[in-house]
Amino acid sequence: MAPEYTPNSFDPLSTEQIANTICETFERQPLVSMTHEIPRFEGSGLYALYYRGTSVDMYLPLAHLQIPVYAGQALSSNSATGEKVREKYPLHSRLKQHRLSIIEGGLPIAEFRFRALLLPDVHADLGENGLRVGYQPIWNSKLKGFGSKEQGATTRKSKKSMWDTVHDGRRRTHGGIVHNVEMLITTAKAHIEQQVSGYDSLAWPHPDADLLLDLDTS
Repeated sequence: MAPEYTPNSFDPLSTEQIANTICETFERQPLVSMTHEIPRFEGSGLYALYYRGTSVDMYLPLAHLQIPVYAGQALSSNSATGEKVREKYPLHSRLKQHRLSIIEGGLPIAEFRFRALLLPDVHADLGENGLRVGYQPIWNSKLKGFGSKEQGATTRKSKKSMWDTVHDGRRRTHGGIVHNVEMLITTAKAHIEQQVSGYDSLAWPHPDADLLLDLDTS
């Protein structure tokens, strides 16, 4: 009796396949040093932050992998209203804010990199979801609060975020402290261990090596 056989199915325009293509293309972009101020550029799109150092023990297992510590998007329109964002440089502005947060949080900025790709909003959204689901970046998942913006009285009423509890120092106001720093660090380390163990199971291939772009604007 002949064995049963059914050909594989492939839809190149499926949401999943488009997201995988975006993530694969994204990871072929150079990693850019954050040591210096980031030269201004126009546009919106997808970005992620990476640790490439030796001095922060918690993030050391990620230093040679394509696992971001944070993934996000900067859109050209307001998703709630559909109106165009007035900011001409949304992606650059977001990266600039994050650079300052890393510095104020007491982390060595020279050991962090970013990767960015200009994209239409709908594709940036797919790419961000792909990176977040595929990698579950530590600052998106277990140490939340890194990407939050200072909003005056609103922030003052909010409890201190997980990220700000572990990386204290940002020049912003907070409400009460509700998180235990030792417990957060333990949880973060366990999560990173899981990330590393599942690194080769993603739907898109990893680049073999980083292409580093050092933007020395001094």
